[in-house]
Amino acid sequence: MVIIHRAFRRESRLLGSAIAAVTPGDTRRARILAEHLRWYRLGLHNHHHGEDELIWPLLHARVDLEADVVIRMEAQHERIARTLDEAMRALPAWESSAGEAARDALVATLTEHRAAVIEHLDDEETHLLPLAAQYLTTPEWAALGEHFLAATPKPMLLQFLGAVLEDADPRERRTLLGALPLPARLAWKTIGRASYARLIRRVRADAVLPEVSR
Repeated sequence: MVIIHRAFRRESRLLGSAIAAVTPGDTRRARILAEHLRWYRLGLHNHHHGEDELIWPLLHARVDLEADVVIRMEAQHERIARTLDEAMRALPAWESSAGEAARDALVATLTEHRAAVIEHLDDEETHLLPLAAQYLTTPEWAALGEHFLAATPKPMLLQFLGAVLEDADPRERRTLLGALPLPARLAWKTIGRASYARLIRRVRADAVLPEVSR
């Protein structure tokens, strides 16, 4: 979970800074980043929807004194969803025109969204994950990953894997890839790395590829 969270921290930061740097009128760049924002939204929504459906109800039924932690997680999810919805409502005006005012309005909503994301991820790692380790079984926790796989379009799964692997250290990378079935590992090596490299080339203006995509 901590490794997955790194991807959301990174992408929420890079989206805001990349959009803020777009020259007014550059609609080509605006379309590329708008597509990436939708990609990010899908990944974050599917991740949090799995927690909403599968994790919070179980913890509500099992924790007592720590119930406030679960309630706080739910409230943070709502704030994250609200700020991201606001960004998505601001997106079309900027995507179509790449106007300066529309860009700045979108960046403001993404700044608020990132603050909500960071608050939640820090809080979840510090207070929620120990509860999950105590009160949830391994299959119950594994259902979270299964939900993400089922809810995400297959062509995007390898890109999301690339996003998670990007900031993983060698040991973490071996652990993540080693947990995958053989067909998935082969798909990553033959298709996924190239797919993620193309994504990074489109999105990051400097076109510097992360080590994991090489």
